[in-house]
Amino acid sequence: MRDSRSNTMNTLETREALTSILPYLPLILRSSALFWPPPMVEALKSLARGPLHSNVNSGQVFAIAISDLRNLLSLPDSALHPSALHGYALFFDDFMSRDASEKWFGNVVPQLADLLLRLPELLESHYQNAASFNGTETGLRLLESQQQGIVFLSQELIAALLVCSFFCLFPATNRGAKHLQAINFDNLFVCLYESHDISQENKIKCIVHYFEKICSCMPVGNVSFERKVLPLTNSPSHISSPKANFWSKSSVSLCHFEVHSSGLIEDQPAEALEVDFANKYIGGGALFRGCVQEEIRFMINPELIVGMLFLPAMADNESIEIIGTQRFCDYTGYASSFCFSGDYKDVKGVDSMGRRKTRIIAIDALSRVGKRQYTPECLLRETNKAFCGFYDQSRRQQYENLFVDTEFSEAEFDEGNRNPLESSTRNLLTSFQSVNETSSNQPMRVNEQKWDDDKVGIATGNWGCGAFGGDPEVKAIIQWLAASQALRPFILYYTFGLESSRKLDKVVQWIISQKWNVGELWEMLVEYSRQKLKQQTKLTFFEWLLPSLYDDDPMIMDTSFT
Repeated sequence: MRDSRSNTMNTLETREALTSILPYLPLILRSSALFWPPPMVEALKSLARGPLHSNVNSGQVFAIAISDLRNLLSLPDSALHPSALHGYALFFDDFMSRDASEKWFGNVVPQLADLLLRLPELLESHYQNAASFNGTETGLRLLESQQQGIVFLSQELIAALLVCSFFCLFPATNRGAKHLQAINFDNLFVCLYESHDISQENKIKCIVHYFEKICSCMPVGNVSFERKVLPLTNSPSHISSPKANFWSKSSVSLCHFEVHSSGLIEDQPAEALEVDFANKYIGGGALFRGCVQEEIRFMINPELIVGMLFLPAMADNESIEIIGTQRFCDYTGYASSFCFSGDYKDVKGVDSMGRRKTRIIAIDALSRVGKRQYTPECLLRETNKAFCGFYDQSRRQQYENLFVDTEFSEAEFDEGNRNPLESSTRNLLTSFQSVNETSSNQPMRVNEQKWDDDKVGIATGNWGCGAFGGDPEVKAIIQWLAASQALRPFILYYTFGLESSRKLDKVVQWIISQKWNVGELWEMLVEYSRQKLKQQTKLTFFEWLLPSLYDDDPMIMDTSFT
């Protein structure tokens, strides 16, 4: 067994991947194999035998056990906030019922400890399987900025890594230097103890429910985490970030746009890429006090959190696509009113790679830029950011046919100069099982689509608005332009009842009636923004574009949306 483990860890690809991530893992590498320190193994075995053996039967004792485990790993006390252990004790002793507490310490904690004991084996199996994908590196590694790549993790390995987070076992040293967020859960409990915030309590309830679920039935699927990059400079081997004249010259037709004044992105019924209104540090404040769109998504789909382990901050030309996470929790409310409301039965199907058919794309908008959001630079940055997220790496040929007539030269699309990530994606599809791509010109209603890249649209909403201060009307148009240029067949746009978006449906109808393409709509947005910057108009974009709409023009108001 030792020899096979050593051989697995000695492959060049595995060594390079492991070297990049090992400083951020709590394990040690010895004789080309991963191990827990022996005293740690004994402590985890004690926990795995249950409270009669370990005496861990309350939140207070559990907090002490976490501290002891950290000491066995020689993790510094200074890396753990003094209030964190008080927070653990508070939650499990005061906020959890006696029956739930007995189940937690009697059944769940022992299984979590057993999962930790198996982490070295799970990681070595992971690297062995990752090495089998011909020509494509998929092993767990640090996916640094400007490094296009993809990581595949089993849901079981994700669960083990999240137990490390829950027990605060990840080393925190040098994470900031690599632009990585904190990954341990201590700050969740610090915030609970210091503020007694109801939403914070309910975020922890989501995490606890996740662990209860995986202990009752461990999921067996896979999740992929992909860093997508559009290089800022021209390169013969990459598709570069478009310049302004690219957008103005585009003759691509605008895609179908469907407005929903109610409903949530995560509940959309279609085959769609669901937009995460992300912080540049993926996950945002999920493990702190944050409780808005991105943070809530990370709580109800906790497997998203593991991406924070190895995905540094996004640059302006990057996005992160995550496919396959399972939703475990239902909820009500938002921000301070967020409330865990029980188990969620995720009935999404599974693709040929063993991933749930849930695609999430993290794109970070500019924050608090005020009037500067109307400058050409900011308009281009936001449109390219959305395009980077919506762009489908596997559809190279179709993009080639579009782009060679605008800004990109034919040499950039030569068969020998293909985007490396596009090639790796193609290899992955071959390694698992190819997903057939078909096209259809039939009118689409979102609940009639099949899992097929040609039919994967965009589900989004008021991206970059709210606390980020973006103009909702401008942001809606930017996303429409990006989705259309990316050849996505439709956008499902959820307004969340935002007053400034209530005319969106009518404006969309009118724009479609004009038969504008991407370039023409882009030019209108640029002209409006120019006037806005020069204070030549105080109107919103919709008022400026279609003043008759705001005069209750019956020709507009009576138009129905189909």
